[in-house]
Parts: sequence; structure tokens; C-alpha cells
Amino acid sequence: MKFELTILGAGSAVPTLQRNSAAQVLNVLERYFLIDCAEATQHQLRRFRIPYNRINHIFISHLHGDHYFGLMGFLSSLSMQGRKGEMHLYADPRLQEIIESQLKIMNTRLGYPLRFHPLTRNPEIILDDKVLTVTSFPLLHRYDAPVCGFLFKEKERSRTIRKDMADAWQVPVAFMQYLKAGADFVTPEGKVIPNRMLTVSPPPSRSYAYMTDTLFRERFAEYVSGVDILYHEATYGRELETVAKENYHSTAEQAARMAVLSGAGKLLLGHFSARYPDPSCLLPEARAVFPETYICTDGDVYDIPVQKRLGM
Repeated sequence: MKFELTILGAGSAVPTLQRNSAAQVLNVLERYFLIDCAEATQHQLRRFRIPYNRINHIFISHLHGDHYFGLMGFLSSLSMQGRKGEMHLYADPRLQEIIESQLKIMNTRLGYPLRFHPLTRNPEIILDDKVLTVTSFPLLHRYDAPVCGFLFKEKERSRTIRKDMADAWQVPVAFMQYLKAGADFVTPEGKVIPNRMLTVSPPPSRSYAYMTDTLFRERFAEYVSGVDILYHEATYGRELETVAKENYHSTAEQAARMAVLSGAGKLLLGHFSARYPDPSCLLPEARAVFPETYICTDGDVYDIPVQKRLGM
């Protein structure tokens, strides 16, 4: 029952020997979702043993190079390896033009269908299937690069039938679907058997939110309210708050404030400026505001457990 995040790149615009630029993979019940795709992302996928051929959905937050320069190479490699299944790409509409131009200049084409889903500046559900929903929402970065965040939310599952109790009350097979949906059972004699006696509640649904390259704004918290794990950029420390504002980025302290405002369970910091060889220096200022804060490192894996958080 996996809901697991792998960090492929925790750095910002300039990669370092310790950190690649932005990219992550979310594994939801063995379905893999790529979030941003910086230069060398396909190398990181191999390095951290991600089954990249099982990635069918790619989400690009915005069109700054450290978030999508690795995309064309990755798409091309998949084609050369004989991929046939559809790939779904969610991004700024201009990315479709960029990809089509590159393919035209190279006089080539991909060997599989690339389905493009343009993002808008409105909060909207962009993927909705039987397992989860993905919602995009607007953030605030430079005028030339509208940014979207993403919220991945697992759907509630059906209740689990207690076979021993269902057999004891002789519940017909045809009624099992109603039990799973929460209905009580009424015996032929008219006795009402409460659903809670016949079923077990499903595990709580889990969620993950990705917020990168944005100025801090309190109103953004409503987009990710109650999220289990929040990834928020922390390009700079508090001592460079003026620089952060000038570059439309956030500090570690501001990321922690977002975690508090949204009621997040855990905060992951990333997108660190290259001026921080060791970004752990940003941790104290964030933990002073939100104790459940962690520094992302390339290759880190974060599991979102089925159990509810304390206090929920």
C-alpha cells in the first residue's frame, strides 16, 4: 500500500556536486508520477533505481530550466527504448510548443503518444481516477514563468467486510457492495445490523503537496489544507529574506509558516541555493516555527504511512 516520495533533486537553478536540480517521483500503489524534470533527471532515475518505464504522468511546475531541461532527453530515451504506452504531460501550454519545435528541428518523432494537458492559473483537478486526484493550484513567481503547485490526494477506499460476521448474519453476496459503501444490513426478520458490526473502516487516505518557486502568501495554505507531507521550497535562509523577495522565492522560516497555516503533518525543505553547501543550517529556523521539518537530500525516500497523524 505504498505512498512513497523519492527526491531526485533537492537543488535550485545551479546544480552542485551534492544536489541535482528539481525532480521527484511519487509512488502511489506502484504507480509512478514524475514531478518536475531538471537536467540529468533520467540519470537520477537510474541512480536511485526507479522503474522509469512505469512513469505515465509527468507534472512540470513552470518553465524555468531547472524544472524542465531534462524532459526532452527523458522523453527521447523512452522512445529509443521502444516505449509504446501513452505519456501524459501536465504543464504550461508553451511547453507543448517547445517540445514540438525540438522534434521538428531534429526531424524526428516519439514512438508513443504524448498527451498534453495544459495547466491554467485556476485551482483545478487535472487527474481523477479510481485511486487518486491531482489538483494544480497557482503560486507566485516571476511574470515570465507562471508556477503551479500540485496536491496528490488518495481517494477514500471502500470499507472492508468482516467475513465471519457477514457469514454469521447470512448477508447475501448481492448485498456486499452496499456493505462496502456503508449501508446497514436488515435481516429477513427486520433486525437492523449496524454496518460497523459487519465491516472495518478503511485506512485513512493520504496526501502530498508540492510547492516550489514562490513568494510566501498566507492564502496559499488553503490549497494544501491538512496535507500529510508538504514539500516547500526554501531557497534561502532568513538572513537573505530580501534576496528571496527580489527573486520571488521563499525562506526556510516562511516554508515553516506555510506548514503551520496549512496544518501539514510533516514539512520537507528543498530547492536550496547553491550558496548553501550544507543546507542543514536552514533547519533550526524552520523547526523553531514547525518542529516536524526535514531537509531533503538527493535519494531520500519518504513514506507517507497509512496510520493517522497524532492529533487528527
